[in-house]
Amino acid sequence: MKTDSPLPAPGAPLQHYISSAPFDLQSVEAMTPEQAKVFQASQLRLMWWKFRKHRLALVSGMFLAVLYFGILICEFLAPYNLHTRNMDYIYSPPQRVHLFHDGQFVGPFVYGRQMKLDMDTLKRNYIENQDDVQRLRFFCKGDSYRFWGLIEGDRHFVCPAENGQLFLAGTDRLGRDVLSRIIYGARISLTIGLVGISFSFLLGIVIGGLAGYHGGIFDLIVQRIIEVLQSIPSIPLWLALAAIMPITWSPILIYFGITVILGLLDWTGLARAVRSKLLALREEDYVLAAQLMGARSSRIIGRHLIPGFMSHLIATATISIPGMILGETALSFLGLGLRAPITSWGILLTEARSVSVIAFYPWLLLPMLPVILVIMAFNFLGDGLRDAADPYK
Repeated sequence: MKTDSPLPAPGAPLQHYISSAPFDLQSVEAMTPEQAKVFQASQLRLMWWKFRKHRLALVSGMFLAVLYFGILICEFLAPYNLHTRNMDYIYSPPQRVHLFHDGQFVGPFVYGRQMKLDMDTLKRNYIENQDDVQRLRFFCKGDSYRFWGLIEGDRHFVCPAENGQLFLAGTDRLGRDVLSRIIYGARISLTIGLVGISFSFLLGIVIGGLAGYHGGIFDLIVQRIIEVLQSIPSIPLWLALAAIMPITWSPILIYFGITVILGLLDWTGLARAVRSKLLALREEDYVLAAQLMGARSSRIIGRHLIPGFMSHLIATATISIPGMILGETALSFLGLGLRAPITSWGILLTEARSVSVIAFYPWLLLPMLPVILVIMAFNFLGDGLRDAADPYK
C-alpha cells in the first residue's frame, strides 16, 4: 500500500494499521466481473465450463443422449416390427434413398425391386425397377406392436409406401429388416451396460471403501481376491461363468445373469481406485471429527469420503460401460450370452459368423457399426469428464 508518511527512524517500532471492517469472503470490489463470475461459481458449474471446452466429449455426450432417448421409443422409430418377415425379400441388400427422379424433386423415396434367382450359384439378385417410385411415409401406420410389451400401437416414424418395401440396412436370412432389429437391439445392448455398471459400482464402492477405511486383515484379503480375479483372462472367465447358466432359464433371467457376470468381473478396478482414495482421505481432520462425534463407518464413508471424489467415480464409470457392452456382444456372438427371442447387437452379429455369408451378404455386419460408435463415444465422454473432474487444474 503506497503512503506519503515519512519512514520511521531506525530502531523505532513499526506502526500497524488494521481495518476494523468485517472480512467478506464474497467481496468482489477488487475483481473484474469475469473474475467475480469464476470466484463465485460452484464446483459443478466450473466442471461444466471445463467439460464444455472439450468439444469431442460434448458431441459424444449428445450422441449418447440421443441413443438412450431412442431406446425408449424404439418401437416407434423402427420401420417394421421386430419379428416381421418379408419372405419375398430374403437377403435383400440395403436400399438407397433418393430425392430426385428424372430431374424432378419427388421427396424421399426408394425404387422398387425385383428378385431373380441365379441358378448357378443359387444367389438371389435384386434389380431396381426405375419406373417403380415408392415414396416414404412419415408418422404413419404400419406393423402393429406392443409398446414396451404393454400398450398396443401401430404408429411409426417412417414406413414404406403402400405395398412397397423399405430395407435401408438390408434383410437377413428370414427376410427381417436389419435396421429395425438394430434399433430394437439397442435397448438391450445399451441398458446392459448401465445395469452392469450399477451392480459393479455397488460392489466396488462398498468393498473398496471398507478395505481403504479399515485396512488390516480385511484389506489384505480383498487385495488378494482382486489380484486373483485380475490374473484370470477375461474371455475364458466369461465363458466359464456363462456356461453354468441353465439353458432352461427364461430370456429375462439370462439377461440378468449376464448383467451380474459382467458386474462381478468389473468391480475390481473400481474397488482399488476407491481404496487408494480412502487411504489418503481417512487421515483428514474432518474424518477424525466425525469419528469423535460417534459417526459410524458407513456414514463417514458415504457422507464424507465418497462425495469427495464422486466426479472421479463418474468418469471411471463412463469408461467401464464400453467394456460391459463389448462383453455382452462377445458372449452373445459366441452363443453363450443372450439368446433368442431377446435381440441385441451381439445376437445380430451371430448371423455373420460364416465367411460365406460375409462374402455374399456383407450388410449383416452393420450391427458392428453402432457398437464401434457407442464404444468411441463413451471413451471420448469419459476423457472429457475425467479432465473436468478437477476444474482447478
